[in-house]
Amino acid sequence: MARIGLFGGSFNPVHNGHVNLAVSVKKKLKLDKVIFIPSGTAPHKSSEEYVSGSDRLEMCRLALEEYDGFEVSDYEINKSGKSYTVYTVRHFKSMFPEDELFLMVGSDMLLSFDTWFEYGEILSNVTLAAVSRNGNDFDELYEMSKKLSKFGDVIVANDEAITISSSKIRKMIKNNEDISCYLNGKVVKYIILKNLYSRQD
Repeated sequence: MARIGLFGGSFNPVHNGHVNLAVSVKKKLKLDKVIFIPSGTAPHKSSEEYVSGSDRLEMCRLALEEYDGFEVSDYEINKSGKSYTVYTVRHFKSMFPEDELFLMVGSDMLLSFDTWFEYGEILSNVTLAAVSRNGNDFDELYEMSKKLSKFGDVIVANDEAITISSSKIRKMIKNNEDISCYLNGKVVKYIILKNLYSRQD
């Protein structure tokens, strides 16, 4: 039985913080592989701020190609309608019925998890792996994990803070600032080549 991590997000663009977090969680939880799942139409976000799904998929592939045990899925990109997590979990559960699935989320997501659509079903099919990125919210996280534990398993792990966000990177690109320290070099070249996020060179 394999241990598989599911890591969803807009990845708009994918940055070193995303990759380093996934590498860390993969090691800590002894996962056999981690699947990055760029979002399609997110239920609570405007898609106007997104570049195309094909571009976000390709950036993820470029960022991960040097790492073993990582894959990128186009499931949510190709799916019509809103990308509710429960549908994604059902999809991967049907693909890997005998394997153990771990849904990777940030601490902010854990704290609001009981508002997610069909969250009980999600927890019945995956282990929720929540990551604290500042170390100051453990009491809240453990309180919520205890509340959710009646539906399924919840793990709270600590990790280094992610000090950059995709939204900050998009602003930097628009301002023609250097982003090379935040992104994989191949991703930077791809953004420049495709003139994504209105970069002016």
